[in-house]
Amino acid sequence: MNITQYITKEIHPLSPNDPVEFAQMLFKDLTFSHIPIVSDHELIGMLSEDDVQGFESEKPVNDYRFALDHFFVRDSMLWLDVLETFAQNETTVMPVLDENDRYLGYYELSEILGVFSETPFFNEPGGIVVVEKGIKDHSFSEVSQIVESNNGRMLGAFISETRGEVVQLTIKIASSGLGEIIQTFRRYSYEIVSGVEDDLYLKDLRERSDYLNRYLNI
Repeated sequence: MNITQYITKEIHPLSPNDPVEFAQMLFKDLTFSHIPIVSDHELIGMLSEDDVQGFESEKPVNDYRFALDHFFVRDSMLWLDVLETFAQNETTVMPVLDENDRYLGYYELSEILGVFSETPFFNEPGGIVVVEKGIKDHSFSEVSQIVESNNGRMLGAFISETRGEVVQLTIKIASSGLGEIIQTFRRYSYEIVSGVEDDLYLKDLRERSDYLNRYLNI
């Protein structure tokens, strides 16, 4: 999916020679977390709203060059990689550079999230299953095989968490029922964190437990 159409220049970047006051005024009017600092089409860095509040208004931005954040994406990057870079840098604005490091404009987080919301992962009906397994033991090809072997169709999957040697996968599946898929994940030693549809394995355990309790109470 090409997202270069979402590159915008609506807000002009600041120059290193601009006074800090310009940035402070911009942040009052915008919901941005950062503002690009650009000189002759070269990205100097990203000025943070949190940092600028403590700067002296009359001084040039360049005096605080040491405090600028440094992150960007290329115009050739896939939207999912762009979204990941947003998350890694906790920003709402992402500068975009071409292959020659020339500043092209920026992406806004809301626009990229909008692209995400238009994918089949969100739009198509299905159930969500969250599973865990060792980092070295899981594979997306195995996950796909488990889903498809139970007549399901995988609409999307991503690593939603890592903890030490354990990785958590969030999977969206188009299927008439998730119970058999969940049981197959268990047979392949995946731990089930959650499933939107009723988990038949747990339901069976509850029924057996209730039966045993009734038997012991006779």
